[in-house]
Amino acid sequence: MTAPRRIATFDHDGLIFDVQDTGPLDGTVVVLLHGFPQTGASWTETATLLHQRGYRTIVPDQRGYSPRARPRGRYAYRSGRLVADTVALIETLGAGPVHLVGHDWGAIAAWSTAARRPDLVRSLTTVSVPHPGAFLRAMLTSDQLVRSYYMFLFQLPWLPEFALRRLPRVLDRTLTGTGMTPDQIEQVRRDIVRGGALTGGLNWYRAMPFLHPAALRTRVTVPTTHVWSDGDTALSRRSAELAGQYVDAAYRLEVLTGVSHWVPEEAAATLAAIIDRTAREAA
Repeated sequence: MTAPRRIATFDHDGLIFDVQDTGPLDGTVVVLLHGFPQTGASWTETATLLHQRGYRTIVPDQRGYSPRARPRGRYAYRSGRLVADTVALIETLGAGPVHLVGHDWGAIAAWSTAARRPDLVRSLTTVSVPHPGAFLRAMLTSDQLVRSYYMFLFQLPWLPEFALRRLPRVLDRTLTGTGMTPDQIEQVRRDIVRGGALTGGLNWYRAMPFLHPAALRTRVTVPTTHVWSDGDTALSRRSAELAGQYVDAAYRLEVLTGVSHWVPEEAAATLAAIIDRTAREAA
């Protein structure tokens, strides 16, 4: 068996993705996928706590975020490409199936990867965003549609970029309202806005019209935990409650009280314990 090796990047689709590979080199692998508007740095505290439990964590800066992985045009950000990126990362590791974790848009990529390639996933932990089918049903049966108003605004060309780059109060008010701290907002301004990742991140939303209808019906067949927080202004409880209907394996819904959307930073210790429990039960 080949000895494990650290990776700092991986290649896919003509793109080069940056990766943070930390923790015990011989530890069980956990892949952590970030969301919008953040980079892999959002997982720092959770990853550190997982290291203390013996896990090796792999955290990529995803498509649109890594400086050498920012293709032009929204079609390059469709779901199939996001899944293919994750598959390429796992195959680059050569460590067999991994424990896959995703927050926000990273959760969508994680749900889809686990559904399409269960051979590469030992367990799945999704944070905040449910299965795409559950999300759509929640939009039709709860206040989720109202909560998701920003997704429709993000479909507009150039205007969201203009507002978020040129009108600092828009960014501050929007993110403060979701529960982000001033330090987190400054990191978004530095890494995403000034760092050149804003259009790439928005293109994940702009590629939503290309989602194949089959993705709304695909089922997950690996042990899964979905984490939802009652302070999340973007995701309804109804969406979380529906997520389990798309899992044909051991499933648990974890509800965090008094926590905003930004779970990996705000409740890192709790989230690390949940990931560990899901991984151990799937072993």
